Amino acid sequence: MARRNRPERRPTPPDARYNNPTVQVLINKLMTRGKKSTSERVVYTAFDRIGSQTGRDPLDVFNQAVRNTTPVLEVKPRRVGGATYQVPVEIRPERRMALSMRWLLGSARSRGGRSMAEKLASELLDAANNTGAAIKKRDDTHRMAEANRAFVHYRW
Repeated sequence: MARRNRPERRPTPPDARYNNPTVQVLINKLMTRGKKSTSERVVYTAFDRIGSQTGRDPLDVFNQAVRNTTPVLEVKPRRVGGATYQVPVEIRPERRMALSMRWLLGSARSRGGRSMAEKLASELLDAANNTGAAIKKRDDTHRMAEANRAFVHYRW
């Protein structure tokens, strides 16, 4: 384990179209092999699709989806006297955002075979409406933490 100080987190610059740092985080997480322009095209196409389907501002739908999929608690293994307990702990805000984005993109990637923009748009719409695989993942995480609430006194 590193004994030095943690490096300070650099702020994420906002994206080009919506001037929103959260959208930029989504673009960066979607990016593979350094192809940022491809990632931007997919995200903006998905947002355009959301806007045309719902008639609402796609940024509002996206923020609602991120808010709905953001977990509050998770379990971490803690070894006490030869036994390993799953101890529920609160999640730091940066990790909450990272988990939410990871679950949204993972669920979108695992959807049926259409274009990635369509898959991302439908996953964001589902998450904004409190349905879909990313919401199920958050509920499973919360359910696991709730089931192991008896071990909360092992928190460190």
